[in-house]
Amino acid sequence: MIDDGELGPGEPLPTDRALAAALAVGRSTVVAAYEMLRADGRIVRRQGSGTQVAGERPPDRPLIIPDAETSAPIFLQQIEPTAGAIPLACAAPTRPPQALLDAQRTVLDRLQGTDPDAVDFGYFPAGHPLLREAVADHYRRAGLPTAPEEILITNGSQQAISLITRLLITPGDRVLVEAPTYPGALEVFRAGGAELVPLPLGLPHFDKSAERHSAALGYVVSIFHNPTGSVLGSLPGERLARSADRSGTWLIDDRSLSELVFPGVEVPRPLALHADRVITLGSLSKIIWGGLRVGWIRASRTLINRLVRVRAVHDIGGSPLTQLAAAELIDDLARHRDEIGRQLSAKHDHLCEQLSRRLPAWRFTRAAGGQSLWVRIPYGDGDSFAQEAMRHGVAVLAGSGLDASGGGTQHLRLHFQLSTDLLTDAVARLAEAWQVYRPPAEPLVDRPKLAV
Repeated sequence: MIDDGELGPGEPLPTDRALAAALAVGRSTVVAAYEMLRADGRIVRRQGSGTQVAGERPPDRPLIIPDAETSAPIFLQQIEPTAGAIPLACAAPTRPPQALLDAQRTVLDRLQGTDPDAVDFGYFPAGHPLLREAVADHYRRAGLPTAPEEILITNGSQQAISLITRLLITPGDRVLVEAPTYPGALEVFRAGGAELVPLPLGLPHFDKSAERHSAALGYVVSIFHNPTGSVLGSLPGERLARSADRSGTWLIDDRSLSELVFPGVEVPRPLALHADRVITLGSLSKIIWGGLRVGWIRASRTLINRLVRVRAVHDIGGSPLTQLAAAELIDDLARHRDEIGRQLSAKHDHLCEQLSRRLPAWRFTRAAGGQSLWVRIPYGDGDSFAQEAMRHGVAVLAGSGLDASGGGTQHLRLHFQLSTDLLTDAVARLAEAWQVYRPPAEPLVDRPKLAV
């Protein structure tokens, strides 16, 4: 309509929310479409005056800077969730467990008995000392010698990735990533101006790839990979870690899902055991509760000190009450891990059974832990089917947003953190959506373009 002159310069366009509601699609779809038009120069997006067709515009109204806002579905579905939709897109425990409530009560009782004349501002840019010690002890029990000074407490692993990016990445730097991988990390790297270099899972031949692409950083989800649920074995993991040291390239080992282990599954030890250039990430948000925003970075003291200074500029520290409760939970993490592992294993099996029964043409590999399945649909593409699924009341995550190689277009990420009743209902709705789904005239096909 713009090209044909039906919409003239300066003519206003519907808001993201209004257009999404009119078309019965997710808001993220509208945001992405508008962004494509903006990049082509057909429209402008002005703060305070909405979206309009490109043309003469008042110079005193600045354009929105795209990098300042996210358009990733995984975030938008949390910012503006669709009422009544079953949330199969963002994966995390859905309610605080009794153990968290008990830990918070214990902390409050302890604080009430402290010396009223003691000076404690509650500012801990590196994290509360008790929690840093608890996390360090957690790694020591896992066979990785760690001092509290090698730990930085963050507001979840998402902030951890952001802090590392701010310190180690400058615009134009290259980052080696798995294809597919955690979409939140891809968003952070892109916002930092990095050029993403997609590699197969496990980042094989890391040192050679780092040298060939002059990479500044690598990112791997070694345990219960997001989204595939795979595990990087001990020997490949050791080779990867030693490759980081040989190349002199920092490697992020994101182990945020490592505690979501099914009964009888052995988890390899941290990659940092084999190399100095490995930065290890962890989190309680996936095993305890999504609202418990406690994560951490484990790295050398020198790097931790630099990260603390970066963190202090943007966030002088997290809540000490939350961190003290987290310290209580980490001391008993093994018991939580066993209990949550049994629950997730049962939910995983239930989701697999429901998919096999109601959607037998869909393909997936069973996971050994974690919280998601990487599902391939037989035709069409994940983005257009996600719109159809939303019309049937299920929010799913299309695979294209998780794969920097251009692949993943025929995939969906489905998580199994919900109750079995909700999972049953969700798959039933997905089956109904699949019955009426009609792919685009020229369906996308996975054509991964991995770096070598």
